[in-house]
Amino acid sequence: MTPLIRDTGMDRRRLLAGGAAIAGTLAIPMAACAADAPSEAVEIQVAEGRLRGVRTGGVDAYKGVPYGASVSGAARFKPARPAAPWTGVFDATKLGTSSLQDPSTVYGLNEPPPGEDCLVLNLWTPAGGGPGRSGGKPVMFYSHGGGYTTGSGGSTAQDGSTLAREHDVVVVATNHRLGVLGYLYLGELGGAEYAGSGNQGLSDIVLALKWVQRNIAAFGGDPGNVTIFGESGGGAKTSCLYAMPSVAPLFSKAIIQSGPVVRVTTPDVAAQTTRMFLEQLGIAPADWRKVLDVPAPQILAAQKALNAKVKSDGGGWRGIQSLTPGTYGPIVDGDLLPRHPFDPAAPASAADKPLMIGWLDHEAAFFAWQNKDVEAFRLDEAGLKARLSVRLGDKTQTAIDTLRSDRPGATPSDLYLAALSYYSMGAGSVVTAERKAAQGAAPVYVYNIAYRSNRKMDGTDIELGAMHASDIPLVFNTVASPKTLAGDRADRFEAARNISAMWANFARTGRPSAPGQPAWPAYDLKTRETMVLDVACKVVPDRFGAERKLWAQLDPPTAG
Repeated sequence: MTPLIRDTGMDRRRLLAGGAAIAGTLAIPMAACAADAPSEAVEIQVAEGRLRGVRTGGVDAYKGVPYGASVSGAARFKPARPAAPWTGVFDATKLGTSSLQDPSTVYGLNEPPPGEDCLVLNLWTPAGGGPGRSGGKPVMFYSHGGGYTTGSGGSTAQDGSTLAREHDVVVVATNHRLGVLGYLYLGELGGAEYAGSGNQGLSDIVLALKWVQRNIAAFGGDPGNVTIFGESGGGAKTSCLYAMPSVAPLFSKAIIQSGPVVRVTTPDVAAQTTRMFLEQLGIAPADWRKVLDVPAPQILAAQKALNAKVKSDGGGWRGIQSLTPGTYGPIVDGDLLPRHPFDPAAPASAADKPLMIGWLDHEAAFFAWQNKDVEAFRLDEAGLKARLSVRLGDKTQTAIDTLRSDRPGATPSDLYLAALSYYSMGAGSVVTAERKAAQGAAPVYVYNIAYRSNRKMDGTDIELGAMHASDIPLVFNTVASPKTLAGDRADRFEAARNISAMWANFARTGRPSAPGQPAWPAYDLKTRETMVLDVACKVVPDRFGAERKLWAQLDPPTAG
Protein backbone atom coordinates (compact mmCIF):
# COMPACT_ATOMS: atom_id res chain seq x y z
CA MET A 1 0.00 0.00 0.00
CA THR A 2 1.08 3.60 -0.59
CA PRO A 3 2.50 5.17 2.60
CA LEU A 4 0.96 8.34 3.98
CA ILE A 5 4.29 10.09 3.65
CA ARG A 6 6.87 8.08 1.83
CA ASP A 7 9.04 6.01 4.18
CA THR A 8 7.39 7.37 7.31
CA GLY A 9 3.69 6.67 7.46
CA MET A 10 1.36 8.69 9.68
CA ASP A 11 3.78 8.79 12.57
CA ARG A 12 3.76 11.72 14.96
CA ARG A 13 6.84 10.43 16.77
CA ARG A 14 8.85 10.28 13.57
CA LEU A 15 7.43 13.56 12.33
CA LEU A 16 8.92 15.39 15.28
CA ALA A 17 12.02 13.26 15.67
CA GLY A 18 12.90 13.97 12.06
CA GLY A 19 12.18 17.65 12.21
CA ALA A 20 15.75 18.72 12.73
CA ALA A 21 16.95 17.14 9.51
CA ILE A 22 15.58 20.00 7.43
CA ALA A 23 15.65 22.63 10.13
CA GLY A 24 19.31 23.04 9.25
CA THR A 25 18.06 25.59 6.78
CA LEU A 26 17.38 27.72 9.84
CA ALA A 27 21.10 28.27 10.31
CA ILE A 28 21.03 31.63 8.55
CA PRO A 29 22.67 35.00 9.16
CA MET A 30 20.89 37.15 11.67
CA ALA A 31 19.30 40.50 10.83
CA ALA A 32 21.83 42.79 9.27
CA CYS A 33 21.11 45.57 11.75
CA ALA A 34 22.14 43.30 14.62
CA ALA A 35 24.96 41.47 12.86
CA ASP A 36 26.60 44.69 11.65
CA ALA A 37 26.21 46.59 14.93
CA PRO A 38 29.41 47.21 16.89
CA SER A 39 30.04 44.78 19.73
CA GLU A 40 31.65 45.25 23.12
CA ALA A 41 32.53 42.91 25.94
CA VAL A 42 30.35 42.85 29.06
CA GLU A 43 30.77 41.02 32.34
CA ILE A 44 28.36 39.86 35.00
CA GLN A 45 28.54 37.93 38.27
CA VAL A 46 26.45 34.78 38.82
CA ALA A 47 26.44 32.33 41.70
CA GLU A 48 29.05 30.08 40.09
CA GLY A 49 31.48 32.81 39.04
CA ARG A 50 32.01 35.67 36.63
CA LEU A 51 30.89 35.61 32.96
CA ARG A 52 32.09 37.55 29.96
CA GLY A 53 29.49 38.09 27.21
CA VAL A 54 28.97 40.36 24.22
CA ARG A 55 26.77 43.45 23.85
CA THR A 56 25.45 43.93 20.30
CA GLY A 57 22.54 46.01 19.05
CA GLY A 58 21.20 46.78 22.52
CA VAL A 59 21.30 43.16 23.74
CA ASP A 60 23.73 41.40 26.07
CA ALA A 61 24.32 37.79 25.02
CA TYR A 62 25.97 35.08 27.11
CA LYS A 63 26.54 31.76 25.35
CA GLY A 64 27.77 28.32 26.34
CA VAL A 65 27.22 29.05 30.03
CA PRO A 66 27.65 25.82 32.07
CA TYR A 67 24.65 25.02 34.25
CA GLY A 68 25.51 21.37 34.89
CA ALA A 69 28.56 19.25 35.65
CA SER A 70 29.97 16.53 33.42
CA VAL A 71 27.50 13.80 32.41
CA SER A 72 30.09 11.48 30.88
CA GLY A 73 32.06 8.65 32.43
CA ALA A 74 30.62 7.53 35.75
CA ALA A 75 27.90 10.19 35.45
CA ARG A 76 26.53 8.75 32.18
CA PHE A 77 22.77 7.98 32.42
CA LYS A 78 22.53 9.61 35.85
CA PRO A 79 20.58 12.74 36.85
CA ALA A 80 22.30 16.03 36.19
CA ARG A 81 24.32 17.82 38.90
CA PRO A 82 24.99 21.57 39.17
CA ALA A 83 28.09 23.02 37.59
CA ALA A 84 30.98 23.63 39.95
CA PRO A 85 32.02 27.23 40.67
CA TRP A 86 34.97 28.57 38.69
CA THR A 87 37.66 31.13 39.28
CA GLY A 88 38.51 33.95 36.93
CA VAL A 89 36.16 35.01 34.14
CA PHE A 90 34.36 32.39 32.04
CA ASP A 91 34.31 33.20 28.31
CA ALA A 92 30.59 33.14 27.43
CA THR A 93 30.99 34.60 23.96
CA LYS A 94 30.80 31.33 22.03
CA LEU A 95 28.24 28.56 21.70
CA GLY A 96 28.83 25.44 23.76
CA THR A 97 28.66 21.77 22.90
CA SER A 98 25.32 20.30 21.88
CA SER A 99 24.22 16.80 22.86
CA LEU A 100 25.65 13.78 21.07
CA GLN A 101 24.10 13.49 17.60
CA ASP A 102 25.03 13.48 13.94
CA PRO A 103 26.87 16.80 13.36
CA SER A 104 24.66 17.47 10.34
CA THR A 105 21.68 18.05 12.66
CA VAL A 106 23.32 20.92 14.60
CA TYR A 107 22.59 24.31 13.13
CA GLY A 108 24.17 27.08 15.11
CA LEU A 109 26.73 29.08 13.13
CA ASN A 110 30.21 28.25 14.47
CA GLU A 111 28.76 25.69 16.87
CA PRO A 112 31.33 23.15 18.11
CA PRO A 113 30.91 19.43 17.37
CA PRO A 114 28.34 17.56 19.48
CA GLY A 115 29.48 15.59 22.52
CA GLU A 116 28.46 14.13 25.85
CA ASP A 117 29.20 17.05 28.13
CA CYS A 118 26.58 19.44 26.82
CA LEU A 119 24.89 21.05 29.82
CA VAL A 120 25.18 24.67 28.72
CA LEU A 121 22.73 27.48 28.10
CA ASN A 122 22.52 30.66 26.04
CA LEU A 123 20.96 33.84 27.38
CA TRP A 124 19.90 37.17 25.87
CA THR A 125 18.85 40.20 27.90
CA PRO A 126 18.30 43.89 27.09
CA ALA A 127 21.63 45.72 27.42
CA GLY A 128 22.62 46.62 30.94
CA GLY A 129 20.63 43.80 32.51
CA GLY A 130 21.05 43.62 36.24
CA PRO A 131 19.37 44.05 39.59
CA GLY A 132 19.75 47.84 39.44
CA ARG A 133 16.92 48.21 36.92
CA SER A 134 13.37 48.76 38.07
CA GLY A 135 11.37 45.54 38.27
CA GLY A 136 12.25 42.11 37.00
CA LYS A 137 11.65 41.26 33.35
CA PRO A 138 9.67 38.26 32.14
CA VAL A 139 11.85 35.23 31.45
CA MET A 140 11.20 33.08 28.38
CA PHE A 141 12.85 29.68 28.81
CA TYR A 142 13.05 27.75 25.53
CA SER A 143 13.54 24.03 24.82
CA HIS A 144 14.70 23.31 21.27
CA GLY A 145 13.05 20.97 18.79
CA GLY A 146 14.40 17.94 16.95
CA GLY A 147 12.30 15.34 18.74
CA TYR A 148 14.21 13.70 21.57
CA THR A 149 17.28 12.91 19.47
CA THR A 150 18.57 16.02 17.64
CA GLY A 151 18.83 19.80 17.81
CA SER A 152 20.44 22.44 19.99
CA GLY A 153 19.76 25.74 21.69
CA GLY A 154 22.23 27.44 19.36
CA SER A 155 20.22 27.46 16.15
CA THR A 156 20.34 30.94 14.65
CA ALA A 157 16.59 30.97 13.91
CA GLN A 158 16.10 30.66 17.68
CA ASP A 159 18.40 33.55 18.55
CA GLY A 160 16.73 35.49 21.36
CA SER A 161 18.18 38.92 20.54
CA THR A 162 15.12 40.39 18.82
CA LEU A 163 12.69 39.09 21.44
CA ALA A 164 14.84 40.59 24.19
CA ARG A 165 15.33 43.92 22.45
CA GLU A 166 11.80 44.50 21.14
CA HIS A 167 9.79 43.06 24.03
CA ASP A 168 12.01 43.71 27.07
CA VAL A 169 12.25 40.07 28.11
CA VAL A 170 15.10 37.75 29.07
CA VAL A 171 15.44 34.69 26.81
CA VAL A 172 17.16 31.45 27.84
CA ALA A 173 17.79 28.39 25.65
CA THR A 174 19.46 25.18 26.78
CA ASN A 175 21.38 22.23 25.44
CA HIS A 176 20.52 18.98 27.18
CA ARG A 177 21.05 15.25 26.73
CA LEU A 178 19.21 13.59 23.86
CA GLY A 179 18.61 10.12 22.48
CA VAL A 180 20.10 7.18 24.35
CA LEU A 181 22.16 9.42 26.63
CA GLY A 182 19.07 11.39 27.59
CA TYR A 183 16.45 8.66 27.87
CA LEU A 184 17.95 5.17 28.27
CA TYR A 185 16.19 3.45 31.17
CA LEU A 186 18.42 1.38 33.46
CA GLY A 187 16.12 1.11 36.46
CA GLU A 188 15.32 -2.55 35.78
CA LEU A 189 18.95 -3.62 35.38
CA GLY A 190 20.75 -1.08 37.55
CA GLY A 191 18.50 -0.99 40.59
CA ALA A 192 18.38 1.94 42.98
CA GLU A 193 21.56 3.53 41.62
CA TYR A 194 19.79 4.15 38.30
CA ALA A 195 16.25 4.64 39.56
CA GLY A 196 16.29 8.14 38.07
CA SER A 197 17.32 7.00 34.62
CA GLY A 198 14.99 7.17 31.66
CA ASN A 199 14.36 10.90 32.14
CA GLN A 200 17.88 12.24 32.41
CA GLY A 201 17.29 14.61 29.48
CA LEU A 202 14.37 16.15 31.35
CA SER A 203 16.43 16.29 34.54
CA ASP A 204 18.93 18.44 32.65
CA ILE A 205 16.22 20.96 31.75
CA VAL A 206 15.00 20.99 35.35
CA LEU A 207 18.56 21.72 36.50
CA ALA A 208 18.70 24.65 34.05
CA LEU A 209 15.42 25.98 35.45
CA LYS A 210 16.98 25.87 38.91
CA TRP A 211 19.96 27.79 37.53
CA VAL A 212 17.50 30.42 36.31
CA GLN A 213 15.97 30.70 39.76
CA ARG A 214 19.41 31.21 41.25
CA ASN A 215 20.85 33.61 38.71
CA ILE A 216 18.31 35.30 36.46
CA ALA A 217 17.91 38.39 38.65
CA ALA A 218 21.52 39.26 37.83
CA PHE A 219 20.42 39.64 34.20
CA GLY A 220 17.36 41.73 35.07
CA GLY A 221 14.96 38.79 34.96
CA ASP A 222 12.15 37.99 37.38
CA PRO A 223 12.56 34.44 38.81
CA GLY A 224 8.88 34.55 39.75
CA ASN A 225 7.78 35.10 36.14
CA VAL A 226 9.28 32.30 34.04
CA THR A 227 7.48 30.97 30.95
CA ILE A 228 8.63 27.60 29.64
CA PHE A 229 8.10 27.11 25.93
CA GLY A 230 9.30 24.97 23.07
CA GLU A 231 8.56 23.90 19.51
CA SER A 232 8.18 20.36 18.15
CA GLY A 233 10.32 18.13 20.40
CA GLY A 234 10.76 21.19 22.62
CA GLY A 235 6.98 21.43 22.88
CA ALA A 236 6.94 17.78 23.88
CA LYS A 237 9.50 18.42 26.62
CA THR A 238 7.43 21.41 27.75
CA SER A 239 4.34 19.17 27.93
CA CYS A 240 6.25 16.89 30.29
CA LEU A 241 7.71 19.71 32.39
CA TYR A 242 4.21 21.14 32.80
CA ALA A 243 3.10 17.88 34.47
CA MET A 244 6.00 17.51 36.92
CA PRO A 245 5.02 18.48 40.49
CA SER A 246 8.64 19.13 41.47
CA VAL A 247 9.02 21.59 38.59
CA ALA A 248 5.88 23.59 39.39
CA PRO A 249 7.69 26.11 41.65
CA LEU A 250 10.17 26.86 38.86
CA PHE A 251 7.80 28.36 36.26
CA SER A 252 4.54 30.25 36.02
CA LYS A 253 3.24 29.71 32.44
CA ALA A 254 3.84 27.44 29.45
CA ILE A 255 3.58 27.47 25.64
CA ILE A 256 3.46 24.20 23.68
CA GLN A 257 4.18 24.74 19.97
CA SER A 258 3.43 21.79 17.67
CA GLY A 259 4.47 19.34 20.36
CA PRO A 260 1.54 17.98 22.37
CA VAL A 261 2.21 14.94 24.54
CA VAL A 262 -0.79 13.31 26.17
CA ARG A 263 0.93 10.07 27.19
CA VAL A 264 4.55 8.94 27.43
CA THR A 265 6.36 5.61 27.60
CA THR A 266 6.01 3.25 30.55
CA PRO A 267 8.97 1.58 32.32
CA ASP A 268 8.18 -1.87 30.93
CA VAL A 269 8.37 -0.59 27.35
CA ALA A 270 11.49 1.46 28.16
CA ALA A 271 13.11 -1.69 29.61
CA GLN A 272 12.49 -3.51 26.33
CA THR A 273 14.13 -0.64 24.46
CA THR A 274 17.16 -0.92 26.76
CA ARG A 275 17.53 -4.61 25.98
CA MET A 276 17.22 -3.91 22.26
CA PHE A 277 19.91 -1.24 22.52
CA LEU A 278 22.28 -3.49 24.48
CA GLU A 279 21.76 -6.21 21.90
CA GLN A 280 22.71 -3.72 19.19
CA LEU A 281 26.01 -3.24 21.04
CA GLY A 282 26.50 -6.97 21.63
CA ILE A 283 26.13 -6.58 25.41
CA ALA A 284 24.20 -9.14 27.45
CA PRO A 285 21.72 -7.71 29.99
CA ALA A 286 23.74 -9.24 32.82
CA ASP A 287 26.77 -7.25 31.62
CA TRP A 288 24.88 -3.99 31.21
CA ARG A 289 27.55 -1.97 33.05
CA LYS A 290 29.76 -2.33 30.00
CA VAL A 291 27.60 0.32 28.32
CA LEU A 292 29.12 2.88 30.69
CA ASP A 293 32.47 2.43 28.95
CA VAL A 294 31.33 2.33 25.33
CA PRO A 295 32.84 5.29 23.44
CA ALA A 296 30.34 7.98 22.52
CA PRO A 297 30.64 7.44 18.74
CA GLN A 298 29.65 3.78 19.19
CA ILE A 299 26.70 4.83 21.36
CA LEU A 300 25.50 7.09 18.55
CA ALA A 301 26.06 4.43 15.88
CA ALA A 302 24.05 1.86 17.85
CA GLN A 303 21.27 4.39 18.43
CA LYS A 304 21.05 5.12 14.70
CA ALA A 305 21.09 1.41 13.83
CA LEU A 306 18.25 0.66 16.24
CA ASN A 307 16.26 3.62 14.90
CA ALA A 308 16.65 2.23 11.38
CA LYS A 309 15.56 -1.21 12.50
CA VAL A 310 12.45 0.07 14.26
CA LYS A 311 11.59 2.15 11.21
CA SER A 312 11.96 -0.82 8.89
CA ASP A 313 9.79 -2.93 11.20
CA GLY A 314 7.00 -0.36 11.02
CA GLY A 315 7.41 1.02 14.53
CA GLY A 316 4.66 2.96 16.21
CA TRP A 317 2.68 5.78 14.65
CA ARG A 318 0.90 7.29 17.57
CA GLY A 319 2.89 10.28 18.62
CA ILE A 320 5.94 12.44 19.13
CA GLN A 321 7.47 9.48 20.84
CA SER A 322 6.34 5.99 20.02
CA LEU A 323 4.83 4.03 22.87
CA THR A 324 6.37 0.85 21.44
CA PRO A 325 9.90 -0.48 22.12
CA GLY A 326 12.96 0.75 20.28
CA THR A 327 12.57 4.53 20.56
CA TYR A 328 13.69 7.13 23.07
CA GLY A 329 11.76 9.63 25.11
CA PRO A 330 10.47 10.43 28.61
CA ILE A 331 8.91 7.74 30.76
CA VAL A 332 6.45 7.67 33.64
CA ASP A 333 9.03 7.00 36.33
CA GLY A 334 6.94 7.52 39.48
CA ASP A 335 9.28 10.28 40.60
CA LEU A 336 10.32 13.14 38.29
CA LEU A 337 7.42 12.40 35.93
CA PRO A 338 4.96 10.51 38.14
CA ARG A 339 2.09 10.48 35.63
CA HIS A 340 1.25 10.89 31.95
CA PRO A 341 1.27 14.62 31.11
CA PHE A 342 -2.39 15.01 30.10
CA ASP A 343 -4.00 11.62 30.67
CA PRO A 344 -6.48 11.00 32.14
CA ALA A 345 -6.72 14.74 32.91
CA ALA A 346 -4.67 17.92 33.02
CA PRO A 347 -2.08 17.84 35.84
CA ALA A 348 -3.31 19.24 39.14
CA SER A 349 0.20 20.48 39.98
CA ALA A 350 -0.09 23.05 37.17
CA ALA A 351 -3.76 23.94 37.62
CA ASP A 352 -2.88 27.56 38.40
CA LYS A 353 -0.53 27.98 35.44
CA PRO A 354 -1.87 29.50 32.17
CA LEU A 355 -1.16 27.51 29.03
CA MET A 356 -0.91 28.36 25.33
CA ILE A 357 -0.99 25.55 22.81
CA GLY A 358 -1.33 25.27 19.05
CA TRP A 359 -0.04 24.15 15.68
CA LEU A 360 0.23 25.22 12.03
CA ASP A 361 -2.18 24.72 9.16
CA HIS A 362 0.18 22.69 6.98
CA GLU A 363 2.40 20.88 9.48
CA ALA A 364 2.71 17.81 7.28
CA ALA A 365 4.11 19.73 4.30
CA PHE A 366 7.43 19.99 6.13
CA PHE A 367 7.77 16.23 6.44
CA ALA A 368 6.74 15.60 2.85
CA TRP A 369 9.52 18.04 1.95
CA GLN A 370 11.95 16.28 4.25
CA ASN A 371 11.18 12.94 2.61
CA LYS A 372 11.22 14.41 -0.93
CA ASP A 373 7.64 13.21 -1.27
CA VAL A 374 6.56 15.35 -4.22
CA GLU A 375 3.70 12.94 -4.82
CA ALA A 376 2.03 14.14 -1.60
CA PHE A 377 1.35 17.49 -3.31
CA ARG A 378 0.01 15.96 -6.52
CA LEU A 379 -2.46 13.32 -5.37
CA ASP A 380 -5.61 12.38 -7.22
CA GLU A 381 -8.65 10.91 -5.46
CA ALA A 382 -7.34 7.37 -5.74
CA GLY A 383 -3.99 8.40 -4.27
CA LEU A 384 -5.71 10.15 -1.36
CA LYS A 385 -7.77 7.07 -0.55
CA ALA A 386 -4.76 4.78 -0.85
CA ARG A 387 -2.71 6.81 1.61
CA LEU A 388 -5.43 7.36 4.20
CA SER A 389 -6.63 3.77 4.06
CA VAL A 390 -3.23 2.61 5.35
CA ARG A 391 -4.35 3.74 8.80
CA LEU A 392 -8.08 4.35 8.54
CA GLY A 393 -9.15 1.26 6.62
CA ASP A 394 -12.90 1.13 5.99
CA LYS A 395 -13.29 4.52 7.72
CA THR A 396 -11.36 6.29 4.98
CA GLN A 397 -14.32 7.57 2.98
CA THR A 398 -16.00 8.89 6.11
CA ALA A 399 -12.85 10.84 6.91
CA ILE A 400 -12.57 12.22 3.37
CA ASP A 401 -16.23 13.30 3.30
CA THR A 402 -15.90 15.07 6.65
CA LEU A 403 -12.71 16.86 5.67
CA ARG A 404 -14.13 17.92 2.32
CA SER A 405 -17.35 19.29 3.85
CA ASP A 406 -15.21 21.65 5.91
CA ARG A 407 -12.98 22.62 2.95
CA PRO A 408 -15.00 23.30 -0.21
CA GLY A 409 -12.81 23.20 -3.29
CA ALA A 410 -9.92 21.44 -1.57
CA THR A 411 -7.76 19.21 -3.75
CA PRO A 412 -6.99 15.59 -2.75
CA SER A 413 -3.53 16.73 -1.65
CA ASP A 414 -5.06 19.53 0.43
CA LEU A 415 -7.23 16.99 2.21
CA TYR A 416 -4.38 14.56 2.71
CA LEU A 417 -2.09 17.18 4.22
CA ALA A 418 -4.94 18.55 6.35
CA ALA A 419 -5.67 15.07 7.71
CA LEU A 420 -2.07 14.35 8.54
CA SER A 421 -1.43 17.82 9.98
CA TYR A 422 -4.40 17.56 12.31
CA TYR A 423 -3.59 14.00 13.32
CA SER A 424 0.10 14.67 13.91
CA MET A 425 -0.23 17.92 15.87
CA GLY A 426 -3.81 19.12 16.12
CA ALA A 427 -5.51 16.16 17.77
CA GLY A 428 -3.16 16.01 20.74
CA SER A 429 -3.24 19.78 21.08
CA VAL A 430 -7.04 19.76 21.22
CA VAL A 431 -7.12 16.93 23.78
CA THR A 432 -4.62 18.88 25.90
CA ALA A 433 -6.66 22.09 25.64
CA GLU A 434 -9.94 20.31 26.36
CA ARG A 435 -8.57 18.71 29.50
CA LYS A 436 -6.95 21.93 30.68
CA ALA A 437 -10.22 23.84 30.10
CA ALA A 438 -12.19 21.15 31.94
CA GLN A 439 -9.98 21.73 34.97
CA GLY A 440 -11.65 25.11 35.43
CA ALA A 441 -8.60 26.85 36.88
CA ALA A 442 -5.99 28.88 34.95
CA PRO A 443 -6.91 29.61 31.31
CA VAL A 444 -5.74 27.83 28.20
CA TYR A 445 -5.37 29.65 24.88
CA VAL A 446 -5.46 27.76 21.58
CA TYR A 447 -3.95 29.01 18.34
CA ASN A 448 -3.50 27.92 14.75
CA ILE A 449 -0.87 29.58 12.55
CA ALA A 450 -2.19 30.24 9.06
CA TYR A 451 0.64 32.42 7.73
CA ARG A 452 1.70 30.76 4.48
CA SER A 453 5.41 30.63 3.82
CA ASN A 454 6.30 30.83 0.14
CA ARG A 455 9.32 28.60 0.73
CA LYS A 456 9.39 26.10 -2.13
CA MET A 457 10.11 22.40 -2.13
CA ASP A 458 13.55 21.98 -3.65
CA GLY A 459 13.50 21.78 -7.42
CA THR A 460 9.74 22.39 -7.71
CA ASP A 461 7.23 25.22 -7.76
CA ILE A 462 5.42 23.78 -4.72
CA GLU A 463 5.00 26.30 -1.89
CA LEU A 464 5.10 24.64 1.52
CA GLY A 465 2.74 27.04 3.30
CA ALA A 466 2.22 27.06 7.06
CA MET A 467 4.48 24.07 7.56
CA HIS A 468 5.98 22.58 10.69
CA ALA A 469 8.84 24.68 12.14
CA SER A 470 8.02 27.77 10.06
CA ASP A 471 6.71 29.28 13.29
CA ILE A 472 10.19 29.39 14.83
CA PRO A 473 11.43 32.49 12.95
CA LEU A 474 8.00 34.09 13.42
CA VAL A 475 8.06 33.61 17.21
CA PHE A 476 11.68 34.75 17.57
CA ASN A 477 11.25 37.40 14.85
CA THR A 478 14.34 36.23 13.01
CA VAL A 479 12.71 36.68 9.59
CA ALA A 480 15.07 39.35 8.27
CA SER A 481 16.89 36.78 6.21
CA PRO A 482 14.79 35.54 3.26
CA LYS A 483 16.23 32.05 3.79
CA THR A 484 14.28 31.05 6.89
CA LEU A 485 11.38 28.60 6.77
CA ALA A 486 9.05 31.62 6.98
CA GLY A 487 10.00 32.46 3.38
CA ASP A 488 10.62 35.86 1.83
CA ARG A 489 7.16 37.43 1.51
CA ALA A 490 7.27 41.15 2.26
CA ASP A 491 4.55 40.80 4.90
CA ARG A 492 6.52 38.27 6.95
CA PHE A 493 7.74 41.11 9.17
CA GLU A 494 4.19 42.02 10.15
CA ALA A 495 3.28 38.39 10.86
CA ALA A 496 6.42 38.03 12.99
CA ARG A 497 5.62 41.23 14.91
CA ASN A 498 2.14 39.92 15.71
CA ILE A 499 3.23 36.45 16.75
CA SER A 500 6.31 37.46 18.74
CA ALA A 501 4.21 40.08 20.58
CA MET A 502 1.58 37.46 21.43
CA TRP A 503 4.27 35.20 22.93
CA ALA A 504 6.03 37.98 24.84
CA ASN A 505 2.83 39.47 26.27
CA PHE A 506 1.68 36.03 27.39
CA ALA A 507 5.02 35.66 29.15
CA ARG A 508 4.56 39.06 30.77
CA THR A 509 0.91 38.84 31.89
CA GLY A 510 -0.48 35.37 31.16
CA ARG A 511 -2.74 36.88 28.45
CA PRO A 512 -1.54 36.78 24.83
CA SER A 513 -2.07 40.00 22.87
CA ALA A 514 -0.59 42.10 20.08
CA PRO A 515 -1.15 45.77 19.11
CA GLY A 516 -3.92 46.21 16.56
CA GLN A 517 -5.06 42.57 16.76
CA PRO A 518 -8.33 41.24 18.22
CA ALA A 519 -8.59 40.21 21.85
CA TRP A 520 -7.75 36.55 22.35
CA PRO A 521 -10.39 34.78 24.48
CA ALA A 522 -9.53 31.75 26.57
CA TYR A 523 -10.58 28.38 25.19
CA ASP A 524 -13.64 26.81 26.79
CA LEU A 525 -15.77 23.74 26.16
CA LYS A 526 -18.73 25.73 24.81
CA THR A 527 -17.32 28.00 22.10
CA ARG A 528 -13.82 26.54 21.68
CA GLU A 529 -12.49 29.82 20.34
CA THR A 530 -9.19 29.59 18.49
CA MET A 531 -6.89 32.46 17.50
CA VAL A 532 -5.82 32.19 13.87
CA LEU A 533 -2.43 33.87 13.66
CA ASP A 534 -1.46 35.66 10.46
CA VAL A 535 -0.72 39.12 9.12
CA ALA A 536 -4.26 39.94 10.24
CA CYS A 537 -5.30 37.69 13.12
CA LYS A 538 -8.85 36.54 13.82
CA VAL A 539 -10.77 34.53 16.38
CA VAL A 540 -12.74 31.54 15.04
CA PRO A 541 -15.13 29.50 17.22
CA ASP A 542 -14.42 25.75 17.11
CA ARG A 543 -12.29 26.11 14.01
CA PHE A 544 -11.47 22.40 13.91
CA GLY A 545 -14.81 21.08 15.13
CA ALA A 546 -15.22 18.68 12.22
CA GLU A 547 -11.76 17.18 12.71
CA ARG A 548 -12.15 17.06 16.48
CA LYS A 549 -15.38 15.06 16.25
CA LEU A 550 -14.08 12.87 13.43
CA TRP A 551 -10.85 11.85 15.10
CA ALA A 552 -12.48 11.32 18.46
CA GLN A 553 -14.59 8.64 16.74
CA LEU A 554 -11.95 7.16 14.47
CA ASP A 555 -8.95 7.03 16.74
CA PRO A 556 -9.07 8.82 20.11
CA PRO A 557 -5.68 10.54 20.41
CA THR A 558 -4.59 9.47 23.87
CA ALA A 559 -1.03 8.58 22.90
CA GLY A 560 1.96 10.88 22.75
